[in-house]
Order: sequence, then structure tokens, then C-alpha cells
Amino acid sequence: MSVLKGMRVVEGSAFVAVPLAGMSLAQMGAEVIRFDRLGGGLDAGRWPLAPNGESLFWAGMNKGKKSIAVDMKSPEGRELITRIITAPGEDAGLFLTNLRVRGWMDYETLSQYRRDLVMVTLTGDRHGRPQVDYTVNPALGIPHMTGPVDSDEPVANALPAWDLIAGNMCVSALLAAERHRLRGKGGQEVEIALKDVAAATLGHLGMIGDVTLNSGDRGKSGNALYGAYGQDFVCADGRGVMVIGLTDRQWRGICKATGTVEAMASLEGRLGVSLADEGNRWRFRNEITAILKPWFAQRRVPEFEAAFNDAGLTWSEFRTVREAVEQDSDLSTENPMFTEVQQPGIGTFRVPAHPAVFSALQRSPARPAPTLGQHTEEILADVAGCTGTEIAKLFDAGVVQSPTFAKPRNAA
Repeated sequence: MSVLKGMRVVEGSAFVAVPLAGMSLAQMGAEVIRFDRLGGGLDAGRWPLAPNGESLFWAGMNKGKKSIAVDMKSPEGRELITRIITAPGEDAGLFLTNLRVRGWMDYETLSQYRRDLVMVTLTGDRHGRPQVDYTVNPALGIPHMTGPVDSDEPVANALPAWDLIAGNMCVSALLAAERHRLRGKGGQEVEIALKDVAAATLGHLGMIGDVTLNSGDRGKSGNALYGAYGQDFVCADGRGVMVIGLTDRQWRGICKATGTVEAMASLEGRLGVSLADEGNRWRFRNEITAILKPWFAQRRVPEFEAAFNDAGLTWSEFRTVREAVEQDSDLSTENPMFTEVQQPGIGTFRVPAHPAVFSALQRSPARPAPTLGQHTEEILADVAGCTGTEIAKLFDAGVVQSPTFAKPRNAA
């Protein structure tokens, strides 16, 4: 997929959100140049790790990018990064970062070298304090909604939701600012705070209004779907399933497939309510579950799997990630999004391309992540405009590094 072919984005990043943003742009065809300090940045050894100790996180978050390794503490290294970020070109001058450094790697300084620079900066919170998903979530109350019904302990989530949302907001902000520039309105800095992304999402989902206008707090509900009906069940073979009755169609489908239409009608009569209302399905979820639970407990998953799928029910089986990779065809190369990729230094495994399918373009297969500094010489020559002699001197001085020229050598 090359919908962004010709666009050049420079990325200085760590953690999840900004690397994800750069990787998403690269998968849509942009040339994304990532710079890191010599020996690797903060993500160079981040878990999960391959058996040989190489970072699978790095490999996952940097697919399709170019990499340059630079001594960012040296004046020469900082000057090189400045040249790369502000290099000429109508489709260049785009910078993504969460490593802003005042007086050097900030918009005020960099825009002096390129007035139409577009810079998207992700911060921790709007006050400039550091934040990550695991601090934002507790601050905003999400862990107190998560976990078993009978538990008072806050439960953190393994999925870095705010990082993922923020990363995609960085993509949309960069593209919006570039559109503004293409209309002749000039460059600008766009600042996004991770905590603001989370706070805004709480507002969008009605959670702020809920605690403002209602007296009760939303408590823990285990695996139940909040506000409608959705519940987990253990089947006769010990396997767990999740069944969703959010919409009326989904709800009627569950009742029909489990043969509980009459039992649910009887429950409605006893309660004096209509279970066609999703709020009532939430209020009386325990009574509904009491009817459905024996049905699942008496059946193995293969006994109803085909019927549920044929009926178009919204359901799934609980799996570990390993089981999902081994069993779910959507995580296999049967899904065109996935390709078996040889990742240098690690091995071959399934790698996803961008999930979007553009009707006017053919999806490009996933590409491996670069090794640290793999494109150093190419970037110095083609982007920073260095001569061969200058490049050799930079390597000799230890200002830059690449896998092939990691050690000092004689200048050309």
C-alpha cells in the first residue's frame, strides 16, 4: 500500500504511542526515518524478547522504517538530526516525537531552519509531567471498574489502550496539519497529552457525565458487558466462551439458539419488565445468566459452535495468545494482512501489514523492522546531504553508527 508514497516523516520516540504512529505511516507508504542514540534508545531491549534476547517489541513497532544511530549528546549529532528533520522537500519537514528537548529538539528551535515544519509532540500530561498508560489509568479510575465483582482491589489492564489511541491521534493530527500546510497555511506544532487522550475518551463514553449527574459509582462487573447483556460461561469441556446480547437482534439470537425463548418470556413476566430493553438486560443480568448457565455447562463448545456461527451470533471463545495464534485463521497467513517475515537477528514469524484496505491500491506485504542504524549512510547522504568524506569522518569520530561501520575506520 503506497497511499502516502513520497511523504517523509522523521520520528524521535520511545515507548508505544509515537513508535506506533510512525509505523502506521510507514505501512501506508510514507518514508519514516527513526533516529536513536548509539547503542539503541529506550526501546532497544524492551520486552517481549526473542529466545536470543532481541526485542520483539522493537521488531513490532518499527516495521518498514529506516534507522539511523547518532550520538545525540554531541553537537555534531544534534546538528545532523536537525538537518534530517528540516531537510527540504514539499513532502518532508514532518516530525513526530515524544522526546522534545527545549532549546534543541523543540518546535521553536527547529522551525528556524524550516518555517513550514509540522511537528507533532506527545507529552505525558498538559502540565508537562511524564505519564504512561499504567499511571494514567489509576489516575482516572479505570482499574476500579475492572476485575471480579467481589473484589475491591484495582486491576490494571495489560492492553495499553491510551497509548494505542494516542498513537493513532498522532497520525491523524500529522495528516491534518500537513493538509493545512498544503493549503498554504504554513507549518505548526501539534501537541497531544496522553492523559488528555484518556480524559477525553472518558468524556466521550459518558463516564464523566455519569459520575457528575448520578450518585452511585460504576463498580466492577467481572466479564459482564456494561449496560446491556454480555457474559462469560464455562462449558462442559472446561472451555470458556463470551456471548454478547448488546442489540435486540443479538439478544433474540441468543435466546433462540439456546432454546430459552420461553424461559426468558417467563422471566419478563415475573419481573414485570421487557428484556428487549438493553438496560433491563443489564439490571437483571444475574437472573438471565442463571437461565443460560446450565445450558452452556451441559454442552461442549464443538456441539454449538457451528450453530452459533450459522445464526450469526456475537460470541467468542476465551483463548491464550498462544492458542489464538495456533487456532485462529485471522492470525494466520490465510488473512491477507499477515505475511511470514524474516526479521534480521530474530527469525521468521507472522507479521501484520496495515489493517486498512484501500480499494484503489493493493495492500503491500508487511516489511521487517530495521536493525539499529541500518540506514545511517543512506540517510546521511540522501537526506542530510553529507558527502562521502563527511560521512567517513562522522563514522571515524563515533558520531554515527551502523551495523556495517560500527567501529572507527580510516577516512576516505
